[in-house]
Amino acid sequence: MTKEITYRLEPWLDQQIAMGRFGFSLVELKLAFPDQNDVATKSTIRRQIDKGKVISIYKGYYLILPPQFAGKGMLPSNLFLDGFMKFLNRPYYLGLLNAAALHGASHQQPQENFVITNFPVLRTTNKSGLKINYISVKAVPEDLVDLKKTEAGYLKISNAALTAVDLVQFEKRIGGINRAATVINELSEVLSKESFDAALIEYSHISSLQRLGYILEYACQRIDLADALFESLKAKNINLFRIPLKSFVPAIGFSSDNRWKVIANTEIEIDD
Repeated sequence: MTKEITYRLEPWLDQQIAMGRFGFSLVELKLAFPDQNDVATKSTIRRQIDKGKVISIYKGYYLILPPQFAGKGMLPSNLFLDGFMKFLNRPYYLGLLNAAALHGASHQQPQENFVITNFPVLRTTNKSGLKINYISVKAVPEDLVDLKKTEAGYLKISNAALTAVDLVQFEKRIGGINRAATVINELSEVLSKESFDAALIEYSHISSLQRLGYILEYACQRIDLADALFESLKAKNINLFRIPLKSFVPAIGFSSDNRWKVIANTEIEIDD
């Protein structure tokens, strides 16, 4: 029985790859081979795992490894992330350094993947050298998400403006405010005055927008973008309150004499 399904499974796996699908669920496999019992199906998957053709990344979900990736034992996340998140029935977008790189800000190539999704919190995926960190938010802003074409269909990524805001908000996840500012400096090349629209202002934390504005103006020297962001905040009648540039460090004795009301309690250094 197991040999029979193995003989039929391998062409099925090849067919999935030919269709641009690099992942499948146990439920899908059962539907494809309804005449096989659970024991035979799971045994066959185990044989494919042992051969290095399949890898399990979540209970009930597997990736198919084409020959060019078999040696690495893992796929690039852009080939399976969308299908995996659909399996989990989660809204999502690939963000932070990963999204910045896809927007052209590739100064520092990310070694990890950052996926923003909703609650409840997902445990980090750490498998065969691939690490996916999940950041939970109350709601994923679909109107601030771009679709990126991949070999496997499409991948959802934060648009350039949301990426910049997230880099500020979650700067501790990527190595600190200096690294965030360095990437934002590169990202500013694809930002425009229209990037800071009402949807972004309504969704984002005001403190993150203040810090972003300060970084654009004083670290990136992009007064045009800083002006556009400031005017968008004014248009929404948003009051700004004093906040430290760097959280959880002393802010007493530092100046906040700037329109963003950001307390400059650290020096920002952008890498060349």
